[in-house]
Amino acid sequence: MALIPLLGSFRRLRFFALAALAAVALPSCQLPPQAQQWAHRASTRLGSIGSAANPTIRRAESVDARRELFPTPLAFNVPRQASSLNDTARFLAGLPASGGDTLANLRSSGNWANHQAKLDSLWATFDSRHEAPIRNWAASQIGDLQQANALFYPFSGPDFLFANAFFPRTDTFVLCGLEPCEPLPPLSQMSEGEVASGLAGLQTSISTVMQFSFFITKDMRRDLVNTRFRGVLPVILTFMARTGHRIDSIDLVRLDGTGNPVLVAANSSSAPGLLIRGRAPNGASRRVFYFKQDLSDGGMSPGGPFARFVSALGRPPAFVKSASYLMHESGFGAVRNFLLNNCRGIVQDPSGVPYQSLLSAGWGVRLYGNYHGTLDMFNSHQQPDLIDAYRAGRGQAIDFGVGYMYNPNDTCLMVAHPGARQ
Repeated sequence: MALIPLLGSFRRLRFFALAALAAVALPSCQLPPQAQQWAHRASTRLGSIGSAANPTIRRAESVDARRELFPTPLAFNVPRQASSLNDTARFLAGLPASGGDTLANLRSSGNWANHQAKLDSLWATFDSRHEAPIRNWAASQIGDLQQANALFYPFSGPDFLFANAFFPRTDTFVLCGLEPCEPLPPLSQMSEGEVASGLAGLQTSISTVMQFSFFITKDMRRDLVNTRFRGVLPVILTFMARTGHRIDSIDLVRLDGTGNPVLVAANSSSAPGLLIRGRAPNGASRRVFYFKQDLSDGGMSPGGPFARFVSALGRPPAFVKSASYLMHESGFGAVRNFLLNNCRGIVQDPSGVPYQSLLSAGWGVRLYGNYHGTLDMFNSHQQPDLIDAYRAGRGQAIDFGVGYMYNPNDTCLMVAHPGARQ
């Protein structure tokens, strides 16, 4: 979802395997003698994300409310109090605390009040222009794809916002881009000027996507490294909080050689990926993965860890927009073929898989909106056959804009299914 680029099941995480990992990676984090007993008793209290028939990653909880199963902040990156993470997300999103306010002193500043007003205005625009009409359209037009447990969103950057608008019932979101993953700095240790600068950069980063549906990548990448709120995490947390999600935990992750997520020590300065666990407004579990991943043929091999990770999600649908027409180029054939061979459906604008490639692969394509061609900067990626299809009256009306042609009168949206299904 950027102008320039960019399990079935997880293996059950057994306590003893994780303890062994912690002993190697985090030697200073010692588990108490009762840990083995707690882990055994906690086996009946595992929070699962995924369908009952196809459970995915699980997270144990201590059955003793007075004790934590993992007693130190660094142990497996599980925070002492999820409320502090949730408060941070709501602070970044310009929202009041949901309980005890751990950041009351920062919220009392005029800088945060201005930030709140700015995000309230951006959100009102996004809700009326995008979210409400998108949700209505998606419920009636892609209900079958919304039933999937996972969504793959290549070239997304940190755009959880539109992924959630089109697929509000999805359990697991996989986002990827070239923007970095970095942990949040402790807000309490930042100066008022650093916080104000970070909030201003955050506003700039998200303003175009909330108003027009796409990031301006070069600006976003500059904004995401120029303040203490670095990387994609502040943006994703802002979008999750504004869409009513509660944040439970944040983990730094990487993929091993077989495509399985592995936790990275919480005190790492950066990591290839993030795993954010949370709860939707209706209480449903959510997992949001973001990976810094090169999707060119040089970075994504068909049998590589990232491809294996996404494949293990069980033929998820894909969502593509504002992807710089990269999959129209020869250097991105691997990811293009991956979508055609591994996804149950694709919802995309014209910058995704070429229309002719979908037809040649035997996919059925429903067209929505209108299409007159690309922006001038993408003039080499015109699709005359797509223009002809719309001229033949195949497009169905929509009342929202999305992608580079964000005016509703010019927006083109495609819904494609394999096997020539219409």
